[in-house]
Amino acid sequence: MLTVAVFLPLAAAVVVLLLPKRREAWARPTAIGVSLVPLAIMVVAWFRFRLGAGFQLVEAAPWIPALGITYKLGVDGLSLPLAAMSALLFTISMIFPVDLRGKARQYFAAFLFLEAISLGVFLSLDLILFFVFWDLSLVGMYFLIGIWGHGDAQRSALKFFLYTLVGSLALLLGILGIYLNTADRTFDMVEIIRTNPVPATGLASTLIFVALGLGFAIKTPLVPFHTWLPPAHVDAPAPASTILAGVLLKMGTYGFIRLSLQMMPETFQRFAFPLGVLAVVSILYGALVAMAQTNLKRLIAYTSVNHMGYVILGVAAGGAMIGSESARSLALTGATIEMVAHGLITGALFLISGSILARGETYEIGAFGGLAARSPKLAGFAMLAAFASLGLPGLAGFVAEFQIFAGTLGVYPWLAGIGLLGIVITAALFLRMIQQVFLGELPPRWEGWRDLGWSETLALVPILAFVVIIGVAPAWLVNVIDTLSRNLVGS
Repeated sequence: MLTVAVFLPLAAAVVVLLLPKRREAWARPTAIGVSLVPLAIMVVAWFRFRLGAGFQLVEAAPWIPALGITYKLGVDGLSLPLAAMSALLFTISMIFPVDLRGKARQYFAAFLFLEAISLGVFLSLDLILFFVFWDLSLVGMYFLIGIWGHGDAQRSALKFFLYTLVGSLALLLGILGIYLNTADRTFDMVEIIRTNPVPATGLASTLIFVALGLGFAIKTPLVPFHTWLPPAHVDAPAPASTILAGVLLKMGTYGFIRLSLQMMPETFQRFAFPLGVLAVVSILYGALVAMAQTNLKRLIAYTSVNHMGYVILGVAAGGAMIGSESARSLALTGATIEMVAHGLITGALFLISGSILARGETYEIGAFGGLAARSPKLAGFAMLAAFASLGLPGLAGFVAEFQIFAGTLGVYPWLAGIGLLGIVITAALFLRMIQQVFLGELPPRWEGWRDLGWSETLALVPILAFVVIIGVAPAWLVNVIDTLSRNLVGS
């Protein structure tokens, strides 16, 4: 079942790419139809998932037995929510209208390829398989930015590729370090998590942890490894930005939990506080720099740096050696929920920015004003996503951030107190953005402004519906994640 979710989009990408030119109109419906299959599989997996049972729905086959490499997929309370969110975002992103520049086949083939690779990252239970999917994710996003982006897209795509490639090389060194410490020379993630073969102290464990951390910090990204992110977002087409923020960034935070914390828990404890400090720096830096932006998409990009800081703060608190087990479990659950919430919320914000660019041909906030009078649906969706991003109660962002800070207060109270300033700044910048873009007098140049079309509405409604559902009734998500968190901290 999971194999179909990964490899069907990959096969479909080849089929779409090979469509004859006269059948190019089939590319979009084919891609959307195929993307619904992994989404349906994730829904079935959710209903078949048993709370507290560890890795489930495992599919395995020999690959390179001599090196201890296997083809192995499965889900648990961490990977299932992220894979399900990814499947949803890919379907939504392919529905959203964009200027295809006469290359519909290539565009949708790139999206299907990236969907297969992204699901492979979250579902892999072998380190080499995980790394193969991780590294290939660079290729799909590079082409989406470089070919269908705008502005200085090729330069931004190259910067994204080179930065994250350096992170991938560091990650590979860390993976090899873990492998060399296993007794049976295996890359099996389940076995490595069970045995924790890397020593808790010593130079080797430190170097392995730093190598893994560098790879994940660049991908997340954390300050000061974030500089590739704003230009990549600004110059990417809106659907690609949605996938970059909603899916690819989560690979970094997923890696921190799956590899750094689960495979090296005692080493992680030594570095938990410095990682928490780095998270708080990212929270404040991302919020303050976002506050200074006049470009709407760059503003949203910097809030991603801010929100990924919340995730890492929760992960750091969850993996610390101090504080109660219940507090650490709460922080870790909140961090995982924040990954899902951020993917949905920021994904919606980037799609909304794409709708604004398509009509106004600029991201400059100062060029707008009073748009709510001409496009009430666009304004309503933007306000809902902005309020969710700033953590308003009743929406997904609040559920995640409340748990992160409540848990972190029981572990690192000073870091939690300082980090809370980020929420205040985020609230201020989003409220100012809403006021400048949607409220006030409508400039004469926007008298012909049109509201969202049916495809834009169809893309945004499911995302924002989940933002509300998670905010109002989060138990269905919290329960799946909480069993993993409690097991990780030993409660």
